[in-house]
Amino acid sequence: MSRIPVVTSALVLLALAGCAREPLRPAPPPMPVPQPAPGGVAEPREEPRARSGNPPFYEVGGRRYVVLPTAAGYVEQGIASWYGPDFHGGRTATGETYDMNGLTGAHPTLPLPAWVRVTNLDNGRSVVVRLNDRGPFAKGRIIDLSRAAAEQLDMIRTGTARVEVQSLAAGEPAPPAATSTVYYAQAGAFGSRENAEALAGRLRDAGIAGVAVSETMQDGRQMYRVRAGPAASLAEFDALIERMRSAGAADARLAL
Repeated sequence: MSRIPVVTSALVLLALAGCAREPLRPAPPPMPVPQPAPGGVAEPREEPRARSGNPPFYEVGGRRYVVLPTAAGYVEQGIASWYGPDFHGGRTATGETYDMNGLTGAHPTLPLPAWVRVTNLDNGRSVVVRLNDRGPFAKGRIIDLSRAAAEQLDMIRTGTARVEVQSLAAGEPAPPAATSTVYYAQAGAFGSRENAEALAGRLRDAGIAGVAVSETMQDGRQMYRVRAGPAASLAEFDALIERMRSAGAADARLAL
């Protein structure tokens, strides 16, 4: 297996017993994951897009992963892996509890949650799983499965298997209504409005458009965030980030 969760805005790559994945942290208390129907068979259903685990994109190991706007029509073949006891009871990318006995999985780019059918190409076995986590990030691997799902595919002993992953229409989030994804960049967050306005002023003086200061509460504290945008494409976003860094915002990043 080879994956790590998105537990904070910073993604950490950790080698652990031959895999690249950090154990999930149980705090804050995770949300319960929806359980399969009686009999242990997962039934695809319509669900809203999760509030966490679906950034426009994220980066792991120097590679950028762009989250798809919809799972509609997705079909891919590659290598599946699985994760079990070390992460049981921890937190998934959506904030739900990871249950290795549930029929769930992790995917690097499909929107969460999503429902897919996974077929073992070596023995013909298949299983329907609900995706609620991110990963895997090893070359050639396209999905990370719970222990229960891996058992149904008869891949526990081998650890990996050649599979086909196909999205199921009943579990696909609706695509954005006739809109395109836009990206905002955050230059910094401050406890002082004066400091936030000072940085915003430097960015405006550098000719950067769309600079604004917003107020938000974080851990019970009033914070002032400086951001700029929107950028209509990833190329424009990358150019905006470089301009912001050149103007003194060294920690400029995607605004979530």
